[in-house]
Amino acid sequence: MGKFTGKRALVTGAGAGIGRALAIKLSEMGAEVFALSKTAANLDSLKAECPSLTTVCVDLSDWTAAREAVKKLTPIHLLVNNAAAVILQPFLTATPESFDVQFNINVKALMNVSQVVAGDLIAQNQRGSIVNISSQAGQRAILDHTVYCSTKAAVDMMTKMMALELAPKGVRVNAVSPTVVMTAMGRIGWSDPAKAGPMLARIPQGRFAEVEDVVRAIVYLLSDESDMVNGHMLPVDGGFLAS
Repeated sequence: MGKFTGKRALVTGAGAGIGRALAIKLSEMGAEVFALSKTAANLDSLKAECPSLTTVCVDLSDWTAAREAVKKLTPIHLLVNNAAAVILQPFLTATPESFDVQFNINVKALMNVSQVVAGDLIAQNQRGSIVNISSQAGQRAILDHTVYCSTKAAVDMMTKMMALELAPKGVRVNAVSPTVVMTAMGRIGWSDPAKAGPMLARIPQGRFAEVEDVVRAIVYLLSDESDMVNGHMLPVDGGFLAS
């Protein structure tokens, strides 16, 4: 029996990176996993790699379509709001379009999916655990990340509000706040020593996070081992936020 046998889990942004690795891990740990992404090709390759999970192709920026898609999956006992958009722009030239894209996916879609999942669990008097993927960028200003940092600060406060209102009804809510993570995209984006050097200098452990570092933290927060952890932002940052 796996740790999550009998549990139904939903991972958003599951086509690549952290979400993909997490969906596979949760499936290996016995959960019935629903992997959600807007990119069909990524879901097809994920299904080929891990046939036991179910893929869900929907664009989370579409409030109604996303809501209907998630309703069909309930009950969901374990939810990970991982989907995110990032568009780097300096403050003075940040556009309303980039603002809308990032807040729609990073904050609004998180609220939408969580309302459906938590509302169903509460109506059925079932317990659940939700993990929101935030970032060190929610607590530290990072050059050219004005809108992204602002969305993650909003994720942190929404996590606290969800924890406050949902935990009395049996649904715990926490967040994980990683530093730069060495996904395929992360390796490309942070391969330049001129860019990576200053950030690494601020991380006491002297390295960026690997995907598995973040997956392990999420698994802990989803599990009963963290039963008294609620409304918490868990940094996976090698000490970045401590320095």
